[in-house]
Amino acid sequence: MPGTELFGAEERKEIEDVLSTGIMFRYNHDAQRNNIWKAKDFENEVKKINGAKYALAVSNGSAAILAALAASGIGAGDEVICPPFTYIATIEAVLMLGALPVFAEIDETLCLSATGIKNAITTKTKAVCLVHMCGGNANMDEILKVVNEHKLILVEDAGQAFAASYKGTFTGLFGKAGAYSFDFFKIATAGEGGIFVTNDEKTYLLADSYCDHGHDHVGNNRGMENHPIIGFNYRISELHAAVGAAQTRKVPQIKASNLKHKKALQSILSKVEGVSFAKLGDENGDSGTFLNIMLPNTEIAKKVVDEFNKAGVSGFNYWFTNMYHFINQWEHIKNMQTASKLAIQVLGAPQDYKNLHLPKTQEVVGRLISFGIRCTWTEAEVNTLANKIADCIVKANKPVNA
Repeated sequence: MPGTELFGAEERKEIEDVLSTGIMFRYNHDAQRNNIWKAKDFENEVKKINGAKYALAVSNGSAAILAALAASGIGAGDEVICPPFTYIATIEAVLMLGALPVFAEIDETLCLSATGIKNAITTKTKAVCLVHMCGGNANMDEILKVVNEHKLILVEDAGQAFAASYKGTFTGLFGKAGAYSFDFFKIATAGEGGIFVTNDEKTYLLADSYCDHGHDHVGNNRGMENHPIIGFNYRISELHAAVGAAQTRKVPQIKASNLKHKKALQSILSKVEGVSFAKLGDENGDSGTFLNIMLPNTEIAKKVVDEFNKAGVSGFNYWFTNMYHFINQWEHIKNMQTASKLAIQVLGAPQDYKNLHLPKTQEVVGRLISFGIRCTWTEAEVNTLANKIADCIVKANKPVNA
């Protein structure tokens, strides 16, 4: 988690700015806040990196993808093609809006594939919620062909892929709207925070109102603002935004360090028999936050995980058995275990979630082991980790009686 490695004077200064005024609310109170607007600063720092026309800081990445879907017009009864490999918030957001998730195949980019999307399209499909997983990027040229051919809405969950890009365009900016997470585990953190992005003014204004009880934010008297739409509260506090702003300024430095360490790890591990790496839609657009190792098959991957645990190797995720990133473990989704009735329970699910046939996804995720890359590693630490990983993979590949 690189962002949290670099907490220091910059974050403290930003927080102290807020505390000096006592105004922790992101709107109004112009006279008392001494021109300190940390949510606006956070938004501007994000736009400096990705070039978005509009950015809206919200309470977390889950709120950001919810807002991106809502502002793009996704609602009750709409079928939305989703990946079965994603943080569960993506699917929760679709469900909370009354829409219906349709799960499609991913490929070695760890993202939805164009073929997977095409095969999942029905007459009721309205949108694709594309997730850029593990710091990388999807194959956007192929995906956009399918999306445009079928006149679908594209929304991007780039929660794990802030600062990643594809052929010069940053993740989150290919579709109608996009979302980033700045939680504790991302390339930069606000503690809790998220950013909604779009290049479309109408979509931005809808999100701006939607995330603050429908307020239009016109004028300087909050009590007299109009409410063009119904919304809810997904606001970020000035304290969280202060940390987010300071952290985002460090992203170029973090990314450069990540990519250096990732290159070194891959250089050593590429010499190990049976090791390959997840693909990128664009190799030059990697954020470098994850080292994504691909083993020959699920059986060997499980053996490697066992060897990691025996050797005390830490900092990895085996997503195939992960409880909240992969559909195999989403029993609450399969059984529709809810606190209160959702639209899908009235309208009916578009798929039998208990009996999905997604062989490519099962194969890819079964082979995948990911390591989070730390920007503060020394060269010696990188080499030590690479050699430990290599040793465990070699052991896992040995015949039982060898």
